[in-house]
Amino acid sequence: MTAAWAITKREIRTYFNSPVAYIVATVYMLLAGYFFFSGLFLEKQAEMRGYFGLTPIFFCFIVPAITMRLLAEEKGSGTLEMLITMPVRDWEVVVGKFLAALALMATVIGATLVYAFTVASVGDLDTGPAIAGYLAMLLMSAAYAAIGVMASAFTRNQIVAFIVAFGISFALFIFGSIVPLAPQSLQPLLAWLAIGEHMQSMARGVVDTRDVLYYLSIIAVSLVVASVTLESRKWR
Repeated sequence: MTAAWAITKREIRTYFNSPVAYIVATVYMLLAGYFFFSGLFLEKQAEMRGYFGLTPIFFCFIVPAITMRLLAEEKGSGTLEMLITMPVRDWEVVVGKFLAALALMATVIGATLVYAFTVASVGDLDTGPAIAGYLAMLLMSAAYAAIGVMASAFTRNQIVAFIVAFGISFALFIFGSIVPLAPQSLQPLLAWLAIGEHMQSMARGVVDTRDVLYYLSIIAVSLVVASVTLESRKWR
């Protein structure tokens, strides 16, 4: 695990020594801030649910943008082969990259606490749902980050990695909208797969273990697939 932590620290330094972290944080804060303050001042609703409701679609774009280079760049430049000659296992590379992306997203999410303080200053902030909503945001960003790492393991092209990660993330987001249109036999499965539904459930202040397990399942499956994908190069 020491090797994974060393990779995490290296990737975090790379993020914050490049414009990526600042561009992602700025774009997200501007988008989220616009919709949040529109609801707060125009609709005079001192609550966080509207903001939490937009997060799944925002993260579909933001998270793949920060994960697309993690493994694809290493593969494209040939540094991945050099990395694996060091005493580090494939899963440690994957976990290290994942934790770095999660650390960046946690920083971005933490910056949006200013919205919660704003609501608390102008109205009665419902603390329970707000805390649960932020926990859901962190879990959802972790799920999207794991998907992004998996997509980045598939290819050496960063644009392809972004498109694959966005496609999978958007499919999980759109499942919630197509549930009423789907055959009745598929509706329970699609409802369970819908990432936004789990987010909204937690944002109501109810931390259900089924919602937490949903996010943990996506993280585990994605990271295992990414590790197996890296491992597969040894079989060729």
